[in-house]
Amino acid sequence: MAAKNYRQWTAEPPLKQNEWIDSRIYSDPAIFEEELEKIFKKTWIPVCHESELPNAYDFRTMSIAREPIIICRGPDNEVRAFLNVCPHRGMIIERRPSGSFLEGQPSGNPKRMTCMFHAWQYDMRGNCVYISREKEGYQDRLCKEDVGLRRLRCEVKFGGFVWVNLDDNPKVSLEDWATPAFECLRKSLDAEPLEVFHYHKAIVNANYKLWHDTNCEFYHDFMHYHNRVTGFNDAYFARKNEAFEHGHVVVGTFEVNYEKYEGFDSRAALSFPHLPPNQWYMIDMFPGMNFNLRGSALRCDIVTPLGPDKVMIEFRGLGLKRDTEEERKTRVNHHNTIWGPFGRNLHEDLIGVQGQGTTTRTGCEPRRILHGRHENQTIHDENGMRHYYEEWGRWMNRLPSKPDQPFVEPISVVAAE
Repeated sequence: MAAKNYRQWTAEPPLKQNEWIDSRIYSDPAIFEEELEKIFKKTWIPVCHESELPNAYDFRTMSIAREPIIICRGPDNEVRAFLNVCPHRGMIIERRPSGSFLEGQPSGNPKRMTCMFHAWQYDMRGNCVYISREKEGYQDRLCKEDVGLRRLRCEVKFGGFVWVNLDDNPKVSLEDWATPAFECLRKSLDAEPLEVFHYHKAIVNANYKLWHDTNCEFYHDFMHYHNRVTGFNDAYFARKNEAFEHGHVVVGTFEVNYEKYEGFDSRAALSFPHLPPNQWYMIDMFPGMNFNLRGSALRCDIVTPLGPDKVMIEFRGLGLKRDTEEERKTRVNHHNTIWGPFGRNLHEDLIGVQGQGTTTRTGCEPRRILHGRHENQTIHDENGMRHYYEEWGRWMNRLPSKPDQPFVEPISVVAAE
């Protein structure tokens, strides 16, 4: 048939309800605000890695669902998370992205988090330890023991990543949330301490789910010359996309033939513990975090949605803490020759994601986004996409294909239960 008129273009595709979605879930501002409340404020988010806080009194700042967060390591070596908000007047306490509290700031003392607005001070456990002119201002009506920072659920797990949940009573523990998906790599990641050797962040003009989508499916590998040359063989096409509870997906391993790409060599000489040479595993975590262990380098993407059509992504490259100088140089080289010196996805991925972002911006007409490929849950199957958006629908109570309607379980899932 020839090109479509408007009615034909906007008609529902001849697919099952869970095999396509409405693009309004990428562009609708109300849906975006609802995602922050229902998903990002309720799920476990990996915010950084413990190696970025190597010493007592080190800290990092970030945000989750617009809430400013501070992570710090106490003198007892414990890593804790707090809202980066002073309980006095709601001032942000620390504006630096990272640093140390070991030395005092101009308005405060060493080993203290100090709000520069009125010089209230807090220790690494979040206790208020000093209120300027406390007795003069409050007499006996309020004292430092009555206030303190808002402590958040925080755990260090799965290779030393720091996970935070804004919900005091999450419906699932971190262990239950992530363990099944991480099982394929946990032995390698927990074998010995890891260390971040690369950090970069970028703002991409697209919805955060579009970034997830390009991580979740490999049908788009046709646009990656490198991946076609080094990977398109029987083992590659047999890789499994395995779906796990809570919306996570694991892409199975195979041996990458790096030497088939001109100028590249095999990466068999340097790997991770318990990982065979030249292997490639990927864990895609709901609602959009990605852990990609490719031979000698682990890469992690952490998304922070900024708006319906804007997302900040933090990219980290990790190796073993005990690496020699030569081993670290090799890992950095391997990382950069796949992900680029800025640690982003392959540049074609950025073109694809921002191209989708251009056509699904707020104000664009609704479009049908297809997820209907079935290839026995192998690498070019879109089962990972269907699985992700089913989980999204549960959290949001919206039908992804008709977001104005409440979510209903796919018939196959209901029948299985």
